[in-house]
Amino acid sequence: MTSTRRPGTGDAAFQAAYDEVIAARWPAGTTPTVVPTPYGTTHLNSHGPEDAPPVLLLPGGSATSTVWSAQAAHLGRTRRVHAVDLVGEPGRSAPGERPVRSAADLTAWLDALLDGLGTESAALCGHSYGGWIALRYALHAPRRVSRLVLVDPTRCFAGFRPGYLLHALPMLLRPTIRSTRAFLARETGGAPLDPARARLRDEMVGFPAARPVTGPMPSPDELRGLEVETLVLLAGDSRAHDVGRVAATAERLLPYARTATIAGATHHSVPQGEPGAAEIARRIEDFLSAPARP
Repeated sequence: MTSTRRPGTGDAAFQAAYDEVIAARWPAGTTPTVVPTPYGTTHLNSHGPEDAPPVLLLPGGSATSTVWSAQAAHLGRTRRVHAVDLVGEPGRSAPGERPVRSAADLTAWLDALLDGLGTESAALCGHSYGGWIALRYALHAPRRVSRLVLVDPTRCFAGFRPGYLLHALPMLLRPTIRSTRAFLARETGGAPLDPARARLRDEMVGFPAARPVTGPMPSPDELRGLEVETLVLLAGDSRAHDVGRVAATAERLLPYARTATIAGATHHSVPQGEPGAAEIARRIEDFLSAPARP
């Protein structure tokens, strides 16, 4: 199957697949939250007590907020979880008149999102590209990030492996269901995806996303100056980058960082797949619940 159609936020098949994942995998009581920003309308899937400390979850590129179901179920017992559909990426957020074209636009968008949620600060967690956005925001507005969690983050502490980019090229140049399935099967070792998530993955192929904002990795001086307590969770079998180098760089440069490796997890199986989903949820909860540093 090699569909190249381009679904949008109004595409019925995409919307049905999205709803199916929410119904099948997300905890009861999950509600949609819509926040207008200068960069477009941002859609979030929210769960947990409304007066509890807030946590924002950012997915990786070409993914939706629905990947965070296991973490939302776990964290939502004591926190208000907001899983975000990135503006310009697959999902239910709709770009506005002001396009997101730079890292400064991304940080301004998150400023507006937190303002729209009525929260001065929140714990911020991102996977892959979402990790890069989260780290960039913490460097921009550290007082608005109570704690920072980076799940196998890309281009934060090390670049991509050349072999990873080489195998991703067919999917990036001409995304089809076949090329996407083949790439993800290789990267995850053929780990099965449940039917609801598999349908949503197929429906996202060819989604009319904006060109992702790219930029340099944070400089060593920027990282040394970050005083936000940070947890870096790495996928032990990630092919995206050198996990050992990522961990060593984070521990060497970030003054308040701890790292952990999820054995058997891959870059494209976290945060939603096993092994990894339950452990990531537990480790995030332990980190957010730990006493603040003196």
